[in-house]
Amino acid sequence: MLQMKLCGDLVLREKCAPVSSITPELLKTMDEMVKMMADQNGVGLAAPQVGITQRFLVMMDPDTNEIYRMINPKILSKSEETSVMEEGCLSVLGSDGLPVYSNVRRPASVDVEWMDENGEILRANMSGVPARIVQHETDHLDGVLFIDYLSGVKREMLMRKVNRGHK
Repeated sequence: MLQMKLCGDLVLREKCAPVSSITPELLKTMDEMVKMMADQNGVGLAAPQVGITQRFLVMMDPDTNEIYRMINPKILSKSEETSVMEEGCLSVLGSDGLPVYSNVRRPASVDVEWMDENGEILRANMSGVPARIVQHETDHLDGVLFIDYLSGVKREMLMRKVNRGHK
């Protein structure tokens, strides 16, 4: 059974290695991650969040409920246009056990390429919420958390809420 890694766990800061082959174990792990994400009302979950340092993630488009299982995802390009949206993370929880949120500025749309669970290379242009999710989750694969985009003061205020949850 997979276990969620929380802010402060060093695995969340590691750069993940590419997936070299699609194994039954990988597919089972991705299925478990989809279930975990749904159980926690999340819209994305990256491998390091469950302690695995490989480049794969699962995400859901909240508008269509479509589930993406992305292996070795790459953001090929980002729009000049940016947008600010509230972000939270299943690995950054407050003292109430729920994600803490903050506004984050990111590119409004991205072109992304990934391998699906059948080994096919797929590409999509994502904008709005799906673009936000795929950027947040691919950041996890590079050891980056959404809190890294906040100003020092904002990050400190948010981390006070998080740290209270760990005392």
